[in-house]
Amino acid sequence: MHGVFDIVGPVMIGPSSSHTAGAVRLGLMARQVLGEVPVKAEILLHGSFAQTYRGHGTDKALVAGILGFAPDDERIREALQIATRQGVKYRFAPVSLEQAHPNTAILALTGASGRVTRVRGASVGGGNILITNIDGYEVELTGAYPSLITIHRDRPGVITQVTQILSRYEVNIAFMRVSRRNRGETAMMIMELDDVPAEEVVEACREVCDVENAFSIPPVG
Repeated sequence: MHGVFDIVGPVMIGPSSSHTAGAVRLGLMARQVLGEVPVKAEILLHGSFAQTYRGHGTDKALVAGILGFAPDDERIREALQIATRQGVKYRFAPVSLEQAHPNTAILALTGASGRVTRVRGASVGGGNILITNIDGYEVELTGAYPSLITIHRDRPGVITQVTQILSRYEVNIAFMRVSRRNRGETAMMIMELDDVPAEEVVEACREVCDVENAFSIPPVG
């Protein structure tokens, strides 16, 4: 059964929910993961994105998200010019990926501090997105919930300590996924939450032994 939102679609600047609203959210999510103002964006486009990105405004939408615009922001139409005025460099290139959704993009962002992040995700319809890889970690992140992300050593007890902190502050976990590159090395844990965690919660997670970093990102759009 479909709700009204599923039938009508998201509030957005057109022409397409997948190629515009979803693309904005992909760019915005990559910006949130970077955690600072981007100064450079290398954007690889797969499938339908690569074939139609100019005609459907996907290029403007992705850059708009990288600039921090919401899907209904009137400035989306001028996003490329705004990026140029703000000194944000961007480049688009096609890429062929195996078993990937046709509306997939890989966004490599560089921040003002020199920090770099690489985010892969797809616009899956109706303005919805699915992030599938962050900096080499396989993930499943929709951006529909507030999220808490930790980078930590892959050792027993770390996850328990972090979840106990959330329990102590009465923060409920809606979904959780842990990904690691190799056993015993670093791992990424993504917790999609019912509520935005307070900064003291995030700071408490950072103080856990073997947690290298912890940060929260708000829902996008």
